Parts: sequence; structure tokens; C-alpha cells
Amino acid sequence: MKTRIFGDIDDKYISLDEAEILLQPIPYDGTSTWGKGADKGFEVFINTTPNLEFYDIETDSEVYQKGIHILPAIDENRSPEQVYEAVYAKTKELLELNKFITFFGGEHSVSIGAIEAYREKYDNLTVLQLDAHSDLRPSYMGSEYNHACALHKASKTTNLVQVGIRSMDVIEKPFINKEKCFFAENIYGTEEWMDNCIELMTDDVYLTIDLDAFDPSIMPSTGTPEPGGLSWDTTMRFLKRVFEKKNIVGFDIVEFAPIDGLHAPDFLVAKLYYKLISYKFFAKK
Repeated sequence: MKTRIFGDIDDKYISLDEAEILLQPIPYDGTSTWGKGADKGFEVFINTTPNLEFYDIETDSEVYQKGIHILPAIDENRSPEQVYEAVYAKTKELLELNKFITFFGGEHSVSIGAIEAYREKYDNLTVLQLDAHSDLRPSYMGSEYNHACALHKASKTTNLVQVGIRSMDVIEKPFINKEKCFFAENIYGTEEWMDNCIELMTDDVYLTIDLDAFDPSIMPSTGTPEPGGLSWDTTMRFLKRVFEKKNIVGFDIVEFAPIDGLHAPDFLVAKLYYKLISYKFFAKK
């Protein structure tokens, strides 16, 4: 099987033993209910990474030198329940390696198993969700592991903090904590919310980013785009502060459904991933 490489980095930075960063693809799109294509997201993302400049101006770093190893994809797709079990088991295994683990979907249901494994490892875990949708339904279309339920379990078992939410069903109202939910309409054009949000987090934070958190003017390549989303600069300023002040223990990026011939969103996703790992290792503490 062909060895996958992030960008065009040298072979000395890609081995499992030497790399400090692991990238786990989970190309599952079995429960998405509108725009399909998240199962194609990883391939487009990884094929875009050679176009990145690997020097990051903001952190004055070249984080690829920490090593990035791409793991074999989790290809389970028989049912949402079996995907959950596969992701959960694999995450438990990876957490024993004491490396920084990153995940790339697939749709948002792939996060459920990863979050549960992290919850068991870290006491008092915060889950920071950037998303257009609250994803708090207890069940949808016959499964509690549907993408519309991606954060329901975390809302009951972790310290869930939500940012960018601007769409939800009335059935989700009992499960949302308004003190820890920063609705898009309330944070638009401001920054004071950022420190207020960070103060609500515990020390250890798992970050889950549904790409529809971004405004569709810059990120149309997602299954359920919602107007009124986050800008690039605002999001990066916020996330840099989070990485500076908290211990980000892992993250996932989900719901990337590429559009043929539209390359700007592809590059946004590649840049986002590289910025996050740059912040993890080089943001000033």
C-alpha cells in the first residue's frame, strides 16, 4: 500500500516511530442527510497540502519538522454503531502512543468515538465545538450515532463549550447550555467573547471543528452550509488564544465535502490543519 505523505515533506519526518503528530483519516459519510461527499474530503485535503508554504509566519516555525505520520484510514462503514466502535477502539489504541493525535473526517458522527476515548483518558475534559449546528439530538434517523447527534453524548459526559452555533432543532433545546454556547449572532464583530469562552474551559481540551462553522462565502464545501458563519481571521485569533492558554489534547476536522473545480476551500482546509498543529507546538504559553 502506498505510503501517504503530508505535503512533500522529507521521508525522515513521516515515520510512525519518529513523528510527534499522527493524522488519522476517517472517510465515513454514512449518516449525512443533505450534501454528500465528506468521504472524499481527506483525499482532496491531502492532495492539496503540497501547495502549502511550510514556514508559518505567525508562530515563526516549521512544524512539519516535528514529524507528521498519516495512519491507515478507518474504513468501517457498515453502520453508524460500528463506525463508533471502530473509531473508539482505534483512538484508545493511539492514545497509548503518547503522541499528538489529529483526526480528519468524514462527517461529524466520526467524532463521537474519538471524544469518548479522550473522555476516559482525561479527567474533567472540555470539548470545544466550532460548528454551525448544535448537533445535540439524542437520536436521529434511528441512531444515536448520527451526525446530528455528534455532541449529544459529550454534552452529558464532558464540559461542552460551543462556538458559532446558528442552527438547531427545537428538540435540542433541553440539551443546550446557553452559558456555554456562543451563538454566531451574539459574537459577530466582537472579540470580548473569546476570553469569556476560554474561562469556561478546563485545562485539557479536545477540539472538534465542523467546517460549516465558517461562513459559506469562504467555506461552501460542506454538507450543510449555513449563512452568518465565522470568518477566517476571527477564528484563527480565537484558536490561537485557546492553544496558548489550554492543553489541546487532540482535534478533528470534519464535514469537508469538496466541490469540483473550486480550489479555495480545499486550501483553507489544508491551511487550517497546518495552523492548528503550528499553534499546538509553537504558540507562546
